[in-house]
Amino acid sequence: MGKKTLILLSSSLLFLAPSLAMSDCTDFTRMTSWAVLGSHSLIFNAGNVPLATVNLQNCTVDSSSDIRVMKRYVCDSDSIIVNGHECAIMSLNLI
Repeated sequence: MGKKTLILLSSSLLFLAPSLAMSDCTDFTRMTSWAVLGSHSLIFNAGNVPLATVNLQNCTVDSSSDIRVMKRYVCDSDSIIVNGHECAIMSLNLI
């Protein structure tokens, strides 16, 4: 009975909270640079290879912004620091 309950709970988690099960994440330890794509969007690169694009919820970025990633492994539910303020990541798209 315990095994069936575990399977049922796991399956229901996918339907009740799909963002937890299907969020995009990437390893930012290789990140060497970033560039502005728009007033709320950044692209992070590893050398000349793009890693991911990030859309921020309530923060504006420009080419002079100070960007800090707080974690090595970043998901679309995490935050980054822009000009000393914590900014929520609305979406993170792998390239």
